[in-house]
Amino acid sequence: MDMKHKALETEARSIPEGGAFLNRELSLLEFNRRVLAQAEDPSIPLLERLRFLTIVSGNLDEFFEVRVASLLAQHQMEAGHNGIPHALATTLERASAECRVLIERQYRLFNEEILPRLSENGIHMLRRSERNAAQRAWVKQFFDHEVRPLLTPIGLDPAHPFPRVINKSLNFIVELAGKDAFGRGTGIAIMKAPRVLPRVIRLPDELSDKKGQSFCLLSSVIQAHMADLFTGREVVSYSQFRVTRNSDLWVDEEEVKNLRQALQSELHSRNYGFAVRLEVGRGCPPHLSNFLLNQFEIDRSRLFAVDGPVNLGRLLEVANTQDKSELKFTPFVPGFPPKLTGPDIFASLRKQDVLLHHPFESFQPVIEFIQTAASDPCVVAIKQTIYRAGMNSDLMEALIGAAQRGKEVTVIVELMARFDEEANINWAGRLEQAGAQVVYGVVGLKTHAKMALVIRREAGGLRRYAHLGTGNYNSTTAKFYTDMGLLTASEDVTADVNEVFIHLTSLTRPKQLTSIWLAPFSLHKEIVRAIREEAAIARHGRPARIIAKMNSLTDESVIKALYEASEAGVRIELIIRGACALRPGVKGMSENIRVRSIVGRFLEHTRIFYFRNDLKHDIYLSSADWMNRNLFRRVEVAFPVRSPALKRRVLREGLHPYLKDNVNAWDLGSDGHYKRRKPRNGQKAVSAQQMLMEMLGANSLPTKENEHGPDPVAPR
Repeated sequence: MDMKHKALETEARSIPEGGAFLNRELSLLEFNRRVLAQAEDPSIPLLERLRFLTIVSGNLDEFFEVRVASLLAQHQMEAGHNGIPHALATTLERASAECRVLIERQYRLFNEEILPRLSENGIHMLRRSERNAAQRAWVKQFFDHEVRPLLTPIGLDPAHPFPRVINKSLNFIVELAGKDAFGRGTGIAIMKAPRVLPRVIRLPDELSDKKGQSFCLLSSVIQAHMADLFTGREVVSYSQFRVTRNSDLWVDEEEVKNLRQALQSELHSRNYGFAVRLEVGRGCPPHLSNFLLNQFEIDRSRLFAVDGPVNLGRLLEVANTQDKSELKFTPFVPGFPPKLTGPDIFASLRKQDVLLHHPFESFQPVIEFIQTAASDPCVVAIKQTIYRAGMNSDLMEALIGAAQRGKEVTVIVELMARFDEEANINWAGRLEQAGAQVVYGVVGLKTHAKMALVIRREAGGLRRYAHLGTGNYNSTTAKFYTDMGLLTASEDVTADVNEVFIHLTSLTRPKQLTSIWLAPFSLHKEIVRAIREEAAIARHGRPARIIAKMNSLTDESVIKALYEASEAGVRIELIIRGACALRPGVKGMSENIRVRSIVGRFLEHTRIFYFRNDLKHDIYLSSADWMNRNLFRRVEVAFPVRSPALKRRVLREGLHPYLKDNVNAWDLGSDGHYKRRKPRNGQKAVSAQQMLMEMLGANSLPTKENEHGPDPVAPR
């Protein structure tokens, strides 16, 4: 890293000392540093490094669409009252500076390392100057026949106003000289790249003088033939550009009569929310970027001039379409729990609960649980929550089939699941057409709980079976998100699940639940109670320990309870993938708290809460992070793991490997920055995810569960 970039990075990363809480936005950007570090890691296969690079782009898009947009909306609301709050203005300023450093690093890595390495391995991303004569001729023909007919340049004047620019779309601004058809001089034209055109174009292999496959970007094709679009005029300068807009949807749930219909009409407006970021090519002349900034009313601090395509995320297509196994992670085949290999899943669950650990174990048992229920003549009812099911889903098709067979099917579809609204609206419509009862949760709250309930008529009467999980009912993401799920026939747990469904459909207050913690009613209270009880144990001089794993930790009341427990002597270990507002390792406040983040091949998504509780080893799995939104503005559940054998599994698979990891682990310092752990002094390299792949994958060796082992988490 040169001195200029090092100085920029130091400035952007400076976090003031003191204060009990770290900034959430800057913590999110720290997470993207850790993802970018995966792209920079030469030990990771090349196409996977490209994939991580594109993930950073997608994450930054969402950061601006959601977090920066939220701050700007707050900024606008408060600007009229005694000026702009200093803390808010400072956060926006520092977030922009941090993003600038990240993006500089990202494009430098792309240009100086990823592209050359791809070319060395027969994947050539060709710029205009790198295409040979035959390829230039082919590109010209492609432009004339496939691209030009779809382009509509808009020359700006009072009769041709600035066109509406869709969120995150590829566009061009062009400065023209010479007289137009009506005798007027210099002007500016705006041109959209049609969404129907591919952004990455493969060139015919026979035209190449290089071994391997050659590609070019649509932006490069258009720019190479820009002059062809403006006959009789001179193209003085031009640049690609991309605008990121606020993407939060809003409907007044208390006013609308049908949330699905209201949201359907609102989806289109997402493309035209207020602008929050402008990306242009590095060669864009300042007067053109200034013109765009003024047009979109974007502050200069959120202008990013990039050295390459304005959307690196489009290159994910290259990583996905290549069949070069040597440039990708070794394929992984998940294991299948032996306790579910019999012919009757319900008979298995009557004997014992089954814990599933994805993606190391297959998600197929969850799909088969619903499919079996849908076709089983003894099953009379199925109830399920849906947050993100995806566009194609065998599980959703099974629910539709169950409704068509006359079973009582009730589905709570969360229509406000960000960026999945359209898919969920479509599923809701199909479910209703099939005869299912579909509701959309509770007004003002997102239903984020992951639950499925099957009611079956058996010899002794009706019996309930349930699945509860930490992740979505999405078979695609289940292949690369780590999550845990519990299949159970436990009477008290399934009774609680049924009460939650009645609460969601009837809007009555749920009865007192005996086993499940439910947000927004009891979850926050129970978490704080469990933390405080652990603190009380420590004050009496007995060993006390808390381990919690989740995506984000930002709720200040929970963090304060953890600080108090730390001061009481509780040993606290937190595994937080993304944003963490807790400041660890501060004397007199959090010196007994350690925070680490794991960023690896799979996206860490499991939520596990462990409290030693005088050797009772209380373990809860949950759909909820310890964030204000999860605890107070969502319907969430945390459910217990009761079986001693399954408790040991959660500890052995869900927590212990992550506390030992020295390959993909990053330790959070009290200054808000993370330092990567590395094996030291001859230590063995330990990757939690690799360990679990070897332990649980299809080729793993079976392990014997010891029912009466020693305290698995006794303090060292």
